[in-house]
Amino acid sequence: MKTARLLGIAGIATAAALILAGCSGASTAAGTASGSALSGDLTISAAASLSGAFDELAKEFHAEHPGVTIKPINYDGSATLATQIVQGAPVDVFASADEKNMKKVTAAKLTVKPVDFATNTMEIATRPGNPLGIAGLADLAKTKAGTTPAVVLCAPAVPCGHASTTLLTDAKIAVRPVSEEQNVTAVLTKVESGDADAGLVYVTDVKAAGAKVTGVPIANADAAVNTYPVSVLTGAQNPAAAAAFVAFVTSAEGRRVLASFGFGRP
Repeated sequence: MKTARLLGIAGIATAAALILAGCSGASTAAGTASGSALSGDLTISAAASLSGAFDELAKEFHAEHPGVTIKPINYDGSATLATQIVQGAPVDVFASADEKNMKKVTAAKLTVKPVDFATNTMEIATRPGNPLGIAGLADLAKTKAGTTPAVVLCAPAVPCGHASTTLLTDAKIAVRPVSEEQNVTAVLTKVESGDADAGLVYVTDVKAAGAKVTGVPIANADAAVNTYPVSVLTGAQNPAAAAAFVAFVTSAEGRRVLASFGFGRP
């Protein structure tokens, strides 16, 4: 039992060292020294807004480490993912859309030195062509034509919801959403399907949606910048691969992929 515990601590220490190497500008293959030796399954939980970027990062990481099998990534609201992890979900890497939910996992002593790797801001997504002429946050309460749009927001407990509340409060605008969703993907889906006239999502979501929605910039968007942290978990079943993936995300190649999806640098 004592030997197993010592081995576990050694594995986590190695993981932390690999993360630090990646953050100091290591090569895209954080496991270069042991790169070809990396193997086994890798389980990742990531914020819904990261879906496109992390699918691409996982693809490129696997190309460099073919021995590692990345299980289908669990995308959801950061609050939901944090709760799952604290309740014992087997996860190797957690990427949150805010620092608040990462701190919940850290407080439970389940993280290994979280690293900030990206930033994101909010934008209004409207139906294609913006038929109601929504020009800013004020028009989510009532447009200049007197129309009250059907607006969908993220629930306050999740990062996109907290950011939305901050922006609306800062602008002194009261909006009654037709629904509050548990992740930003659900908000975007309701706008794309026509179930809502508009929703507050991340700029990266508008970019990824392409012609399915029309984006409207928010004048005070900088009042709510989300910083994204990522971490290997202390209970990781594959700490070496997990550390290599985190280092890849924070490397120059990782930043290139994230930037291509519209994410800013931390």
